[in-house]
Amino acid sequence: MRKITIAIDGFSSCGKSTLAKALAKQLGYIYGDSGAMYRAATLYFLDNDLDWNKELDVKLALKNIQIHFENIEGKNTTFLNGKNVEDDIRTMRVSDSVSPVATISTVRKRMVSLQQEMGKNGGIVMDGRDIGTVVFPNAELKLFITASADVRTQRRYEELLAKGWNVDYEEIKMNLLNRDHIDSTREDSPLKKAEDAVELDNSDLDEEEQLGVALGLVDALQKN
Repeated sequence: MRKITIAIDGFSSCGKSTLAKALAKQLGYIYGDSGAMYRAATLYFLDNDLDWNKELDVKLALKNIQIHFENIEGKNTTFLNGKNVEDDIRTMRVSDSVSPVATISTVRKRMVSLQQEMGKNGGIVMDGRDIGTVVFPNAELKLFITASADVRTQRRYEELLAKGWNVDYEEIKMNLLNRDHIDSTREDSPLKKAEDAVELDNSDLDEEEQLGVALGLVDALQKN
């Protein structure tokens, strides 16, 4: 079967990354974690006390940022300048700043360029907030994943608790809602559903059920 490009967009903690990883594994495709790329850039800015409101500083910093992914024991792992930063980029410290950084046009242009290079030959599943509208506007399959705010908050809360972090439910919910607002209203590449995207609300679906729906859409597309 021909290899296609699958673009998955949606709000924070809606399960889009879980779906993207499962789809990529099932289909034997590349998995591109666009959100991790913005988180890695944010981590670099924070660790180097960089003021991302200064355009020149941002441009110079981006020249020093190299991001790649490796599969370690079956887990997609993010590397920043050769260092494993997968756990570091998932902290609330980074979560609180990633949306403002992601609104910067210079940052977005650099990340989009890297993402498009990854997917130039098809056979890729990428998730994020502008994949179907900006990164891969011609993707054969576009999915827009949603879930209620309470469901998304609970998922994120349990994820962080499992890692042993001391977190507050309401703080996480406020963070998610704030990121939703910033991502949806930013001037450059705002989060929105592509006109030809299939919307999937997974509030009441488990991971297996969600994957089944997506695979059904891929199968139908492959038969046409």
